[in-house]
Amino acid sequence: MIAESPIDWTQWEGEMLATIVFIIKDGRILLIEKKRGLGAGKINGPGGKIDAGETALEAAVRETQEELMVTPHAPRKLGELRFSMSDCPDILCHVYRADDFSGTPTETDEAVPVWTALDEIPYHRMWEDDRHWLPLLLNEQSFLGRFVFEQDRLQWSDVTTGVSW
Repeated sequence: MIAESPIDWTQWEGEMLATIVFIIKDGRILLIEKKRGLGAGKINGPGGKIDAGETALEAAVRETQEELMVTPHAPRKLGELRFSMSDCPDILCHVYRADDFSGTPTETDEAVPVWTALDEIPYHRMWEDDRHWLPLLLNEQSFLGRFVFEQDRLQWSDVTTGVSW
């Protein structure tokens, strides 16, 4: 991994606005195996692009409903992820945590639900950046993560904690 960021983060702007949601309940986390699009085949949380006229929170709830057929209860923003990617537009992702939900996690055209014990999270099947910030979310710490990817390989990272949203 390179030591210095190749990106001037003071000038950086996300071209694609997105969300991701993690539902944590009874010592487990609800993840998805993504079936299509960016990250297909990887394990992640439900989420996706923010539509025009939609807030990040509205998008987080909608995407979770579309991908898993569940509604997260009282999701709260704990982080932001800023991605500079070599093979797609830069992404600004709002990260939410919920501790309850309604509905039954159900496979859809986009995702397969994956319940995992908190001590068995399959980081080896996830994006490389997840191991840098997901433990913070699990500990209910706020964070800002900045990541540079060359295709799907992490080249540079920085995570700041204690950020106010």
